[in-house]
Amino acid sequence: MDFTFTEEQRAAAEAARGVLAGVAPDVVPSPAITRGAVADDFDRSLWAGLASADLLSLLLDEEFGGSGLDAIALSLVLRESAKVLARVPLLESSAAMAAIQAYGGPELRSSLLARAGRGEIVLTVAANGRTGHDPAELAVTARRNIPTGGTGTAGGEGHGADGTHGPGEDEWVLDGVQTMVPWAYDADHVVVPARTGEDRSVLAVLPRGHEGVVLAEQISTTGERLAELRLDSARIPAGNVITADGAWEWLHALLTTGACAQALGLGERVLEMTSEYAGKREQFGHPIATFQAVAVQAADRYIDLRAMEVTLWQAAWRIASGAPGPLPASGDVAVAKIWASEGVRRVVQTAQHLHGGFGADVDYPLHRYHAWAKYLELSLGPAAAHEEALGDLLAAHPLG
Repeated sequence: MDFTFTEEQRAAAEAARGVLAGVAPDVVPSPAITRGAVADDFDRSLWAGLASADLLSLLLDEEFGGSGLDAIALSLVLRESAKVLARVPLLESSAAMAAIQAYGGPELRSSLLARAGRGEIVLTVAANGRTGHDPAELAVTARRNIPTGGTGTAGGEGHGADGTHGPGEDEWVLDGVQTMVPWAYDADHVVVPARTGEDRSVLAVLPRGHEGVVLAEQISTTGERLAELRLDSARIPAGNVITADGAWEWLHALLTTGACAQALGLGERVLEMTSEYAGKREQFGHPIATFQAVAVQAADRYIDLRAMEVTLWQAAWRIASGAPGPLPASGDVAVAKIWASEGVRRVVQTAQHLHGGFGADVDYPLHRYHAWAKYLELSLGPAAAHEEALGDLLAAHPLG
């Protein structure tokens, strides 16, 4: 398989490295010594820098001011962002924009995409469901309210994105709970998957402060503010609901692949830190990097990273190209997330072991990477959840 990147994809990664060059992983207080959230907002200065470099609009078409690139380019940028623990909703906002562009109606696209691509508004996605293990779309129910005598509008069309609507208008009513919603307190719109009575998935685009939507603070292992999002008969204009078949599945695959890219970038930086430390730390008059036991452990983690990398690019390529395979693209995404979840955990655990007590020092950034790795391991489903999904796919699509 040839995973050679295009000139445009390499340019996106290079631009990301330039913008991220001055970002320090310890720019906020350590989550290990902070009660509550480490900050009230994400890194707005970095967000502006990413917008200026056109990195927020990578996946948007030219008509919305974007570069028209794909999941591979986004994954390259996310990989770089994770190396410095960038505190921005780059994955969530980019994926939400891409889904709205691909599946949303004209009015929803025109009201949100160009502004989001310029960084003027922020989007996020409620993708973890109630537990992080069960499918997120099952955590919220959606029922359509069409006024008597009306025909309604096509899903994703006919209303603005500000959440306002008058009596008797075509609308959807949402009830349920989504947990661990990233950046929910900072985002202007939250994309929420839900399930209808006809067992179909829809995507509702909820403006911040919408009636019937309540947020409760949750703190992640990274120290960032997440939110429990509770919907109590929240009425959403039909124009803010995407009903196209496959929209949620595609968005979930892109989010999961992006999380794999972040896990890879984080793991690569952690292995670099471990190599630097082991090359300087001496015991018995020799650098510990020369000890066989240390070298073998580091080599095992290098193999983990290479497996994480190849499965990531396979998944991103399937999403970007739409190419057929023995399994649906979701199978490649599941394999990538299994490797990402288990691989990044092994990488940070080995790094902590080889650093000794120094790795737990709150003045040294390794413990921060460990906290972020745990978040990425569990985000969008742990390895066990994706193993179950992969097993279901294999049962439905026997190989050979």
